[in-house]
Amino acid sequence: MTEATASKQPGKAGTDSGDEANQYLTFSVAEERLAMPIDAVQEIIETPQITKVPMTPEHIRGVINLRGNVVPIVDLAARLNRGAATLSKRSCVVVVEVESNRSSYVFGMLVDEVKNILDIPSEDVRPAPTFGSDISTDFIQAMGRVEDVFVIILAINHVLSVQELAELKKMTEGANLGPTE
Repeated sequence: MTEATASKQPGKAGTDSGDEANQYLTFSVAEERLAMPIDAVQEIIETPQITKVPMTPEHIRGVINLRGNVVPIVDLAARLNRGAATLSKRSCVVVVEVESNRSSYVFGMLVDEVKNILDIPSEDVRPAPTFGSDISTDFIQAMGRVEDVFVIILAINHVLSVQELAELKKMTEGANLGPTE
């Protein structure tokens, strides 16, 4: 399996120059262009074999074996009420780490395609709208203006609730998926 890793450079995003810009990974889900802060991204991998887990919500696609670790996979299209994602050659998994209630959670988000990393100046980042979007505003951290288009910046720590994160952690603890990939 080929792997592309997004590089994290602490202190690089949001430097203290006058043109303060933050870096965002952009990707598409159900024909919508979305973004997330690059510092939440651990790595980006080709879509691996996903093992379905019985009795999980529709938006939990299953789990993968990532170098011996069981990582739950969230179908981001399904989570955003866009129906289950259809896998293609460009589909990939964005592995993220979020913190909630002093615990750290790692999970993968299945996306249609990763686009690029953008520097969006702070003055071009606007608060999340209270209406007018097909996506629940709970998931929206902000709107980033790129040229004449807005990109939805996801609040990664709200994609899954604290309860869902705790359930995923229980589901993956002690799971054995066989040989390491």
